[in-house]
Amino acid sequence: MTNDRRVAVGLRAVTKRFGEVVAVDDVDLDVTTGEFFAMLGPSGSGKTTMLRLIAGFELPTTGTIELDGRDVSSDPPFDRDVNTVFQDYALFPHMTVAKNIEYGLKVKGVAKAQRAPRVEEALATVRLEGFGGRRPHQLSGGQRQRVALARALINRPKVLLLDEPLGALDLKLREEMQVELKQIQQQVGITFVFVTHDQGEALSMSDRVAVFNEGRIEQVASPQDLYEAPSTEFVANFVGTANLIGDGATVVTVRPERIRFGVPSADESGTSGEVIDVQFLGPTTRHRILTIDGNTLIVEVPNTESSPRAAAGDTVQLAWRRDQTARVGSTR
Repeated sequence: MTNDRRVAVGLRAVTKRFGEVVAVDDVDLDVTTGEFFAMLGPSGSGKTTMLRLIAGFELPTTGTIELDGRDVSSDPPFDRDVNTVFQDYALFPHMTVAKNIEYGLKVKGVAKAQRAPRVEEALATVRLEGFGGRRPHQLSGGQRQRVALARALINRPKVLLLDEPLGALDLKLREEMQVELKQIQQQVGITFVFVTHDQGEALSMSDRVAVFNEGRIEQVASPQDLYEAPSTEFVANFVGTANLIGDGATVVTVRPERIRFGVPSADESGTSGEVIDVQFLGPTTRHRILTIDGNTLIVEVPNTESSPRAAAGDTVQLAWRRDQTARVGSTR
């Protein structure tokens, strides 16, 4: 962590137990001010529990949670300068959009004359000018998500927590909202901590990503470093598609798009095998290869006129550059 940026969220040896179940296991983490930070992992990995601990909906069994340098480990949610956006939006159906957004200001005792311009500002931030008089059932899923975001932002929290906020949207709208969320975060400058099980979301939006597995953090890195240089087999397999290859005493990973059809050159490694399956994916074609040593490798090539073609049953030679592999474990 660089020393020129403040820590917005600091976790120090945080553990959370539910009876015999250890949901979060001795986690240390710093999230810096103004960062778009993702917590990524499968169901049951501890990421959502960690978000609830930061929000104050759960209290740690052991360890310390700091917000902007202040120990809030035992503080209730309303005493923490954070807000949360949930997957189900949690909007009040009987209230208009404007009243939903205004609610947080009203609870905090902000004067009525000051609330209206703040609501209009929040609506503009999420591109919903003119929608203040509508009710939630009159909005699309994406619009309801923006209302929930505006309501969470209106009190100008230091940290915004987002719990799988795009999970209920269809694919195209989810992709559009990924772009919008990142733009809004950059516009308002608030620290975003985003929980997701979707590695595409985490890679496309985040400044850094923490990969959770069985209550622990496997790796924290930028999206590019996480993809190009995974530190464990779990990260390699969970973030994208990985080929794990035994290389003497070590295990290395090479991504499917880094493998080519052809004879290896002097600075490349390689093998040969039989194509057992071919999948057309639009921009690319994915080949599943059973190699001569009994492993299965995935090779993905772009669908261009110059791309080599292979069909099920073909015998092929494969090559990949050694500097495009990452060591993720040991065969010993």
